[in-house]
Amino acid sequence: MKFTIGFEKDDIKMLHSYWDEIIEKQQWSEGKFTKLFEEKWKKNNKTEHALSFSSWAGGAMAALEFFDVRGKTVLCPSNTFMATPMSVIKAGGKVEFVDCNKNDLCMSFEDLKIKIEKYKPKVVWVVHIGGHIAFQIDKIAALCEQKGIILLEDCAHAHGASWNGRKAGTWGEGGIYSFYSTKTISTGEGGMLVTNNKTLADYANQYRNYGKFDYKVQGLNYRINEFGAAIGCIQTDRLDDIINWKNEYAKKHLDPKYPNRVIFPERMISGYYKYIVFDPVEKSTGKVYDQSCHKIFGKFDNLPNTDWIAKNHWCVPLYYKGE
Repeated sequence: MKFTIGFEKDDIKMLHSYWDEIIEKQQWSEGKFTKLFEEKWKKNNKTEHALSFSSWAGGAMAALEFFDVRGKTVLCPSNTFMATPMSVIKAGGKVEFVDCNKNDLCMSFEDLKIKIEKYKPKVVWVVHIGGHIAFQIDKIAALCEQKGIILLEDCAHAHGASWNGRKAGTWGEGGIYSFYSTKTISTGEGGMLVTNNKTLADYANQYRNYGKFDYKVQGLNYRINEFGAAIGCIQTDRLDDIINWKNEYAKKHLDPKYPNRVIFPERMISGYYKYIVFDPVEKSTGKVYDQSCHKIFGKFDNLPNTDWIAKNHWCVPLYYKGE
């Protein structure tokens, strides 16, 4: 199966009509489609607020600076993309790494308990790897609440994922999605911060736009443009179709062939950004991550599951209507 962006050809005419409207109205930023994209994502994700950004990084920085992690410790899984720990460093925080589980590749609750006692963090970053929700998210959220720790969710892979109908980004104070060109839902570049915290939403709204108009928030330009937002509107309308197609294809064609795979808990729906197995695959698309962040940072942490995962998982091609 060859890589293909999950964009339905039948939507091209609609997209061109959106772009024609943008050109005709001469408002290429902060217009109708930015607001519409946010409304559609908010409704789909079942959160009170959704704010678009030009990148995942913009949403992450807005959240981390709102919670003021400067000089504070943030716990982060090592099995993630460098964007997650780098966002902490850029916000002035200190990163310490947590091990993952072998069965879901996501943050280990048992190791998190140890690291919380050791490092006394202000924030925990949980990352939903591969398109599914972290299997221990309920325990992680409950522990953070008990300890007074802020929980943030990296939802870069988790478009359309749910567990008992609950979407990624709704366990913590905020969740940040990525719309990079390879993602299940793509605007080429872009991101979305979802939250039920109105104060965070108001801060993020100013942060992405230089702190306008009173400049009390020291933000920069992280705005999405209207053309990208228009793509996001169409893609969000297609999200359920894309997720259903991927799940049906996986169940029919891949699950019987790959029994040694990530097995989801009951009532969990994966967005299938990746189809992850624990046996070598001849035509694999590689690994989710083959380099652990703690090793990239030159840390000698004892994270045995993370080290094992880096060597012992592969991704089977699974793209929306890919050939």
